[in-house]
Amino acid sequence: MEKEAKMYYENDADLNLLKGKTIAVLGYGSQGHAHALNLKDSGLNVIVAQREGGNNYKKAVEDGWKPVSVAEAVKQADWIHVLLPDEVQKKVWEEDIKPNIKKGAVLSFSHGFNIRFKQIVPTTDLDVVMIAPKGPGHLVRRQYEEGKGVPCLIAVEQDASGKAKELALAYAKGIGGTRGGVLETTFTEETETDLFGEQAVLCGGLVELINSGFETLVAAGYQPEIAYFECLHEVKLIVDLIFEGGFGKMNYSVSDTAEYGEYVTGKRIINDSTREEMKKVLADIQSGKFAEGWLDENKNGRPFFNKCRKEVSERPIEKVGARLRSKMSWIKK
Repeated sequence: MEKEAKMYYENDADLNLLKGKTIAVLGYGSQGHAHALNLKDSGLNVIVAQREGGNNYKKAVEDGWKPVSVAEAVKQADWIHVLLPDEVQKKVWEEDIKPNIKKGAVLSFSHGFNIRFKQIVPTTDLDVVMIAPKGPGHLVRRQYEEGKGVPCLIAVEQDASGKAKELALAYAKGIGGTRGGVLETTFTEETETDLFGEQAVLCGGLVELINSGFETLVAAGYQPEIAYFECLHEVKLIVDLIFEGGFGKMNYSVSDTAEYGEYVTGKRIINDSTREEMKKVLADIQSGKFAEGWLDENKNGRPFFNKCRKEVSERPIEKVGARLRSKMSWIKK
């Protein structure tokens, strides 16, 4: 039997380790607003760095912060948590963080991309840790407010102080993570599994599976609206069941006909050829090929990215879906 991974909870973390420290949250987007507000409500001293202009700056001001520049925030802080887009972190590190960071400070992230692919190479005096909630920012905030918490991953890349893991657990407690449970990982494991999951299953795989099913039905002469409901709308219902109780609960909840269809057809769609391609996708992530391509794409003005985004927005399933969802008043909530 496989050994269960150790989980850390409220009694395993000491929030007092962060008392007296100034924590700078860089970026006030989805995760940034949740981290900053949760840490503040946990009694910690927080400053927010967000450049002027745009909705995130406005939101920070509305939430009661006095946002400052990254450089100014870093100068004041004992702990810097980077929640900026992957593709801009290297530039911000070189220009604003590295020249201003205090000796012996903590540098932390919620995704390991820039450390794993050596876009950022921290000086040896810094603790370098990760605290990564496994949920979107609005959920991290809402769960905290309700006295609950979104599970987190923590990782230690560099332990200059000898207390990096304990500090990461304390931060996780500050945002509510130890209420839901904290699992220790590494920057490499988190980055590679996260990228693979996004590409092969959650975004790349799922979007293409849904769209291919829709197009197959429409090409066979079925109404687009029927195809939309069967191939997209019901995905949420099925995923919710799996989320709540695994494949077993889903199979218990659907008809025996649907369950039989799963067994005779699932492996015809996701077959050995698909699995071989998944291995290649993972290899491209592990070797750094994907990261190099994404960083080059940004340097070149995102031509492929923007072309694909436009093509997806123009797919028939998007137009049909927008029309149908406009009549579903409960979704607007």
